[in-house]
Amino acid sequence: MFEQVREAFNRQSEIFDSYEERNDILKWMRSITREHILRHLNTGDRILELNAGTGLDAVFLAEKKFHVHAIDISEGMLKKLDNKILRMNLQDDISFEKLSFTELNKLKINSSLKFDYIFSNFGGLNCVDDLTKVTKHFREVLKPGGRISLVIMPPVSPWEIILALKGKFKPAFRRLHKNGALANVEGIKFQTYYHSYRKLKKSLGGDFKLLELQGLAAVSPPPYLDSFAKSHEKFYEFLKSADKILSHVFPFNRCSDHFIATFKLNNIDGK
Repeated sequence: MFEQVREAFNRQSEIFDSYEERNDILKWMRSITREHILRHLNTGDRILELNAGTGLDAVFLAEKKFHVHAIDISEGMLKKLDNKILRMNLQDDISFEKLSFTELNKLKINSSLKFDYIFSNFGGLNCVDDLTKVTKHFREVLKPGGRISLVIMPPVSPWEIILALKGKFKPAFRRLHKNGALANVEGIKFQTYYHSYRKLKKSLGGDFKLLELQGLAAVSPPPYLDSFAKSHEKFYEFLKSADKILSHVFPFNRCSDHFIATFKLNNIDGK
């Protein structure tokens, strides 16, 4: 189902970490995401990370004394993660397997050990056309009262809409296409889909309660405009400050480069 995606990220695994290290916007967005999820994690939580990549977040969380089970479909990404686990002696804190997030029913773990938290960062879920293909499994693997934090690219990004003012209509409105848009990663093209908060909430059903909804890069520029941030440092710092203030305010918490949505699975009594 995701063969092209798998191959694209196999290729990108060789440069993934170094690209982020050079990209100030991407590093800032990841730091905001981590601050967000730490607000909702409890001591000793067991975390299932979807589309874990090279394990940047898995390692961060393991160092915070959480146990992470990471899944990804890219062998290249998981190899990089395995190298980090061995180098940093994190064998007791991080486990992993090659698996699609649409196949959580096939997790190779003890079925009696459900997770406290599910986490997916930076638009991995934008590779699937229908979020219910993923979310339908959440109740099977999540404890009652467990939480999920999903970082998703929505259909409306203010910085991309601005491109229309420059006559760049195709990139300005690419997210609004009903059937998604082509992404190009390391020379491999595959279809991506942009999901609204409303669509995400509908896919979860009535058993999940929203805890926090936060926008990422609504006022400040998205990662592919890192050159803008470097050449306009003071203005970029101002935009980041504005982003932090407005990130929980409608519509900025829904219309942004990404949004972070955190939900709680109701207990049996509905609480």
